[in-house]
Amino acid sequence: MRLLQELKPVHIIDPSELLRPEPKFATKDINAFRDYTINDEDPIQERVRKTYLEMHTNQTVDFVKAKRDKWFKYDTFKATMKDALIKLNDLVDESDPDVDIPNIVHAFQTAERIRKDYPNDDWFHLTGLIHDAGKVMAFYDEPQWCVVGDTFLVGAEWAPSIVYRENSFNDNPDGKNPKYNTKYGMYEPHCGLDNLLISWGHDEYLYNMLKHNKTKLPEHALKMIRFHSFYPWHTGEDYGHFMTEHDQTEIKKWVLAFNQYDLYTKSTEVPDIEALWPYYESLIDKYIPGELNW
Repeated sequence: MRLLQELKPVHIIDPSELLRPEPKFATKDINAFRDYTINDEDPIQERVRKTYLEMHTNQTVDFVKAKRDKWFKYDTFKATMKDALIKLNDLVDESDPDVDIPNIVHAFQTAERIRKDYPNDDWFHLTGLIHDAGKVMAFYDEPQWCVVGDTFLVGAEWAPSIVYRENSFNDNPDGKNPKYNTKYGMYEPHCGLDNLLISWGHDEYLYNMLKHNKTKLPEHALKMIRFHSFYPWHTGEDYGHFMTEHDQTEIKKWVLAFNQYDLYTKSTEVPDIEALWPYYESLIDKYIPGELNW
């Protein structure tokens, strides 16, 4: 593994951020990021678009249920949380244009900014560090379109604020299924977040894996992890007809509190990761100790 201290400073940004239609992201200073204008002659921009196209074509109700059945057996591999995070250094994220930067840099950037603002909430520091650890699925024969990127609801009509919503779902068979293509689809009004089937990705996997391994992280930390990529809900203001009051107030409050660190800590500053490991290892030992079943 290359030494992190030797990396040249670069901008680290989730490409879907600038492709999201919400005004909140459109006002972000464009000079801080690369240009993500849709351009089929730009290989990076095309890669991002194609990742979402494959995601929106293939993520159906049946597909998500099959992935849950597969991964909720927790028999794929065993590893400590630290080892899983280190493994992500070898992941080239197809939704990230800055492919030379180890994923672990973003993890420490997020954790350290949270630590600065919430010095007494060590559970929050650890949540920032591990929030993307579910991406290890990409090392076990999973295509990245069902590992990374924004998530969305399956089993009901697709929300208008989903990235590339206009035509990226054209070949998804659920769009032709009357059980799934209406406003409520297979759900009841105000059934609540916990009763919704979200597209498969690293969020849902890590949330359930942590619960299976009996983490001592508080429940609101787990909700931050579970829904941090569910942008059509927490930022696009879609799916309100499925939410309870608790979802729209308490859960969304925690998810948005986390997401400002997930999005806006991506910068040129590379933390001294080797110096920080002892502190975060102590948090792993406190909240998610030992070898875990993944």
